[in-house]
Amino acid sequence: MSLPHAILTALLEKPSSGLELTRRFDKSIGFFWPATHQQIYRELGRLEEAGLIRELPQQQPARGGRKEYEVLPEGRAALIAWVGESQDPKPVRDALVLRLRAAAVVGTGETGGGSGSGSDGGPGSGSGGEPDDAPGADPGAGLDLGPGLDAAIGAGDGLGGVLGAELFRHRELHRRQLAEYRAIEERDFASMTDDRTRLQHLVLQAGIGLETFWLDWLDRALAQLADGEIEEELDADPGET
Repeated sequence: MSLPHAILTALLEKPSSGLELTRRFDKSIGFFWPATHQQIYRELGRLEEAGLIRELPQQQPARGGRKEYEVLPEGRAALIAWVGESQDPKPVRDALVLRLRAAAVVGTGETGGGSGSGSDGGPGSGSGGEPDDAPGADPGAGLDLGPGLDAAIGAGDGLGGVLGAELFRHRELHRRQLAEYRAIEERDFASMTDDRTRLQHLVLQAGIGLETFWLDWLDRALAQLADGEIEEELDADPGET
């Protein structure tokens, strides 16, 4: 998918100004094809120059000079042609998974200098930066974490502890995203009476399934890391005989 096609899709759903379009992106299409406000405004200009969209005529100047756009027949035809194209799946590229592969080589028992900046934003989620919890708050408070996860999070000062904390942070981001998807599903898809709504729900279900997968995988990764830390402690201190 490309940003021009995402914008054409959104404008066919509802003619919008650039500002309204960016707000709608943040709540719908942006979940699986994110774009900045600057990118959206720039693409609107290109689509208008290409004759695929046009500014809606207005009886009175819009407040603040705001333009509203609609899709022209040429734009609809371009979107129809794109929908019919064949495209291979994209390979997954995720820094967190790569860091786990690196940990398999360097081990998790060495002292780490602290967690990463979090700029990769979580596996496949596009969920961005740090959770907005207050400093020092436990982001897992009230969560059913499953056996062994607390040990992974508090595994100590070694690299395993740093990695466990990062895995847990990603888990919290995915938990929040899943909760948001579930809320959208309950709000917008309680009744599905046409193909358009059913297809939109199918897209949302893809997001729900992806977040569910990552939560399950992160739970297993945290449990595995906790088991590894416990085994290392037993190897280092066999105890009294």
